[in-house]
Amino acid sequence: MTARQGFDATRLDDAARAGWLYYVAGNTQDEIARKLGVSRQSAQRLVSLAVTERLIKVRLDHPIGQCMELSRAMRDRFGLRLCEIVPSDPAAPDLLTGVAIAAAAELERLLKSPEPRIVALGTGRALSACVAQLPAMTCPQHRIVSRLGNMMSDGSASPYNAVVRMSERIGARQYPFPLPVLARDPEELRILQALEPVRATFDLCAKADLTVVGIGQMDQSAPLVVDGFVSRDKMQALMDAGAVGEITSWPYDAEGRLVPGPFHDRVLSAPLHPAPDTGGMVLGVAVGEPKVPAMLAALRGRLINGLVTNEATAERVLSLG
Repeated sequence: MTARQGFDATRLDDAARAGWLYYVAGNTQDEIARKLGVSRQSAQRLVSLAVTERLIKVRLDHPIGQCMELSRAMRDRFGLRLCEIVPSDPAAPDLLTGVAIAAAAELERLLKSPEPRIVALGTGRALSACVAQLPAMTCPQHRIVSRLGNMMSDGSASPYNAVVRMSERIGARQYPFPLPVLARDPEELRILQALEPVRATFDLCAKADLTVVGIGQMDQSAPLVVDGFVSRDKMQALMDAGAVGEITSWPYDAEGRLVPGPFHDRVLSAPLHPAPDTGGMVLGVAVGEPKVPAMLAALRGRLINGLVTNEATAERVLSLG
C-alpha cells in the first residue's frame, strides 16, 4: 500500500465514523467534531464525504459500521464511557495490531492537550503494542506513571514495561515503579508501601486522567504464569479460589470482586477499585477468546469504564454478558 492509499483508507474510515455518528446515532456536527477530535468544518466535510463515497445508504456500507453498532451495544450493556471496536481478521481473531492502533489513538487524543495530564499504565504485551503505535510527540507537560512494579523476582527488568518506552516516545516525565510486582510476604509489602516514592506513585495513579491497562486471563497460559510471576500450582490455587482474571496483578472473580488470599496479600500494585463515573477513565485493552471471561468479569465489576477490543471478542462478551 502506498502512503497515499493509506491516507485515503484512513480518510474513509473517518468518514464512515462521522457518517454513522450523524445518520445513525443522531449526533450534531459539533458533537461529531468533539468525539473525533477535529474541527467542526472537518466534521462537516467527513459527513459529506461519507455521502459522496456512497458509504451511506439505508445502513452504513462499511466494516466500521458493524464495529460501531457493537460499540454502542457494549456501552449500553455495561455502562461504558468509551468503547472502541476494531474489525477482526477472520484468519487471526486474536491479532493485537488493530486494537493497539485504536488504543494508541485514544492516548494520542489526550496527549494533544496543552494542559498537563497524568497517564497511568499497566504492563504487558497489549500495553507495549499500544505504545509502539504512538507517533513521536513532544509532551513535556504530561506525566507518565506505572501502576505496578517493573522488576521480576530475580531482579531483572520486565520486558513489557510501557512507561519508559512511552516517556521516551513523547518526551514526557516518567515515574516508573522500580520494585517487584509481588512482595515476598505481607510484612515486606507493608514496608515497601510505606516508602515515600511508593506513596507518591500511588497518589499519581489515583489522580490519573487516563489509566490504560491490559486484562489477563487466569489459566495455565496466563501472562502471570508465562512470565514467571506465579507457579502453575499457585495459578491453580487462584483458579480454585474463584479468580477468572487479573488487572495489574490483582486477581478478581466472575463478578469483578478482588479475590482475597495469600497472593492478594503480596500484590504491590496501585490499588484496584471500581472505575469512577466521572473524572479519570480506566481503559482496558484486550483481545482474544481466552480473555473473554476476564473481560466480562472486569465489565461486571466496573473495574474498567472504557474498552478497546475487536469485533470477534466483543461479540463473544455480549453473547455471555
